[in-house]
Amino acid sequence: MKRVIALLLCLLFPAVAFASDGNSYKVNYDGGSLSGIKAGMTAQLVIDPTKVSIVSAKDTLVTIPAASITEISYGQDVHRRVGAAIGLAVISLGVGALFALTKSKKHYVGLTWANGDQKGGFAMQCDKKDYRGVLAALEGITGKKAVDSDAMTVKN
Repeated sequence: MKRVIALLLCLLFPAVAFASDGNSYKVNYDGGSLSGIKAGMTAQLVIDPTKVSIVSAKDTLVTIPAASITEISYGQDVHRRVGAAIGLAVISLGVGALFALTKSKKHYVGLTWANGDQKGGFAMQCDKKDYRGVLAALEGITGKKAVDSDAMTVKN
């Protein structure tokens, strides 16, 4: 009886653990050519095998065919937590000083596309747990490799 229960749990646990919607990611729109959404708004990035959609709470803002995506880029914004450290320093100077040494990273993914005469692009901030999945999904449906914007050298 114990073996049957153990086997049942082994089969059900992965199904329950991975039952979330694997092709939808919560992102924060950071800016770009999309109308109807302002920078800082939260939206859902839905990645299907043939298209990418940005969906807000109300409606679908844009649907981009995967074949029309011309570039995928990503980058990070690293900054120190100075404001939080000052707040903690009021309570405990030692904890505030240690907190000032920590860093915070924000992960950004950008898309550009050209679909006939329609061209556009946008940047979105992804959760630290999701950005690798977003990049892998976008690379998989487009066949294009993501460009690390932090490693690019720009010459004027």
